[in-house]
Amino acid sequence: MLCLTTPLRAETVLFTGATVHTVSGETFLPGQLLVKDGKIAAVGAKLDARADKTIDLAGLHLFPGLIAAATSLGLTEISAVRATQDTTEVGGFTPDVQAWIAVNPDSELLPVARAGGITHFLALPLGGPVSGQSGLMGMTGWSTTERTVKAPIALHVFWPGMGLNTTPRENLEDKSKHKSLDEQAKDRQKKLKELDDFFEDARAYAKARASGAPKAQPDAAFNPAWEAMLAPVRGEIPLMIHADDARQIKAAVQWTKQRGYQMILAGGRDAWQVAALLASNSIPVLYESEFDQPARDHDSYEVHYAAPAKLHQAGVKVVFSPGPGARAATFARNLPHAAAQAVAFGLPEAEALKGITLYPAQVLGVADRLGSLEAGKDATFIAVDGNILDVRTNVRRMWIGGQETPLDSRHTRLYEKYKGRPKP
Repeated sequence: MLCLTTPLRAETVLFTGATVHTVSGETFLPGQLLVKDGKIAAVGAKLDARADKTIDLAGLHLFPGLIAAATSLGLTEISAVRATQDTTEVGGFTPDVQAWIAVNPDSELLPVARAGGITHFLALPLGGPVSGQSGLMGMTGWSTTERTVKAPIALHVFWPGMGLNTTPRENLEDKSKHKSLDEQAKDRQKKLKELDDFFEDARAYAKARASGAPKAQPDAAFNPAWEAMLAPVRGEIPLMIHADDARQIKAAVQWTKQRGYQMILAGGRDAWQVAALLASNSIPVLYESEFDQPARDHDSYEVHYAAPAKLHQAGVKVVFSPGPGARAATFARNLPHAAAQAVAFGLPEAEALKGITLYPAQVLGVADRLGSLEAGKDATFIAVDGNILDVRTNVRRMWIGGQETPLDSRHTRLYEKYKGRPKP
């Protein structure tokens, strides 16, 4: 667990004049926010408090900083340049991989996402069925260590595909790749057994450690991968299972339930089809498919737009997530737009706002510090010129841990450069 921040100058600042959206409770129009030593000391319509400094934000709206859960931000830069790609680890089962360590604090994509209101993001590893562990990162700090807010957050499991390819052999370009339905089913069962055996071995290792085996010693008995599995096997951190197909999701829920693991569903394209199952097992969904095309030709055009509303109606906690990969990292700045699209198709606006602030904080275990504007939490918030769910809204100012953070990026620098270009 890491929780390092740059030392703050002890001061009390009163933010006044803005509409304060606490997210967890009342909205104050206008309101005041008192910050002391990097923490929110009080919030209300009118505070009777002395401050070293007053900042007038009249005409603006204050929201908690946005949290991008499950993303490759900081691990990717330019898709075509291999040297800038550090998203994926070699190997099938690598639970000891720690994605947050590899985050590049000088990535040009981070300031771009920050300008969209994102103050924190969950960096996750890609790779095999068990790809490693993720950590929650902040948008400020000189080094990766300074930016790490909490780690590890979860162990990432990519559930094996459950579909069958029914394309006739004669229609395949490479006919050598054709497999019968029985062969495909056997391959699927083999992958599921490998995953199950891996976790069973990890449980056996944890049981041996609990019986008094040495914690760590340079011999064959010490295994870094099994050591990394201790926390998830003991229930200290959840499994974030990545699955889109309804069959995958049902199989993953049954598997985790039988073995007593905590589960967070990421991806969740077809989660709306099994919403009751997810709700009954209190499994939150990191929804990544808002702007994906329909997966089946018989699906309606709005199937993914309306999915968050259906999940909410069933009682499922919905978190909007950019998702892994280079393209998703590039467009992470559009996180509020995904939430807004769900509002247009039935999701209550309050739920959409929580889906990019409070709910990710709760799911990732940092709700005591982030996700809403409440006394005692970190003074991490954004000042915007409208509703954060309105595509026309611009983020004007940002504070992380009580410190104002610049919003310049490669985009703004290029804009300023070419705005002043001499006329021919």
